[in-house]
Amino acid sequence: MAESVAGRVLSVLDAFGDAPDTLRLTDIARRTGLPVPTALRMVRELVTWGGLERAADGSYRLGTRIRTLGAAAPCPRGLLATALPALRTLSTRTGGHADVTIPADGAALCLVTGERLPLHATAAGKVLLAYGVGSGFGGGWEDGGAPGRVAGHGTRTAAGPPPDAVRHTPYTVTAPGTLGAQLARVRATGLAQAHQEYRLGELSLAAPVFRNGSAVAALSVTAPTTARPDRLAPAVRQAAATVSRALGV
Repeated sequence: MAESVAGRVLSVLDAFGDAPDTLRLTDIARRTGLPVPTALRMVRELVTWGGLERAADGSYRLGTRIRTLGAAAPCPRGLLATALPALRTLSTRTGGHADVTIPADGAALCLVTGERLPLHATAAGKVLLAYGVGSGFGGGWEDGGAPGRVAGHGTRTAAGPPPDAVRHTPYTVTAPGTLGAQLARVRATGLAQAHQEYRLGELSLAAPVFRNGSAVAALSVTAPTTARPDRLAPAVRQAAATVSRALGV
């Protein structure tokens, strides 16, 4: 347990790192190791500051202030600014939500919404896993490091399936062998797909974004399951290629 007040506040924020969208107070206390009354004081401070928001059911989620600060970080901000035109075109073309995603503390961080997604249960996350995009953003973005290099772009070092994959829906793939086969297919085709694996009724497709031959992010579109993957796939590939070319300039 963190001893200082600042440490306790930060531990509350850390509790949301690999969590669902919302956590109840008891979940926060369990994840941080803080007594419930102490966790409540920290949560109230964060709500007042804007770091957390209280949902209608009494649970808590990360607030807009945290997302704003995250988006202001120099490297992701540069990537997002470069990707925005392609994201707008992709959203208009498909009618879905387009985003660009980077790895952050064991999750997939969406730069448009600030949402943190599980790596194993989303198309964007599968791309990051399949191409071995590093746990930090700088390795691929700032110096074109080796973790995300793939066939045709150098030597690839891919990440394996997470050992503690959580089942979010009945369709979430958690078996290491099945997930590993999915990641191999992503590397072979350059496209990932997740059908209702994170949220029921959602279909997502994603493709890697490259800089200097290294995969540094995933570009994705999320649409209702009524959408046709064969129509979404070319649009996703084209958007990712457009951003990759822009990053190479």
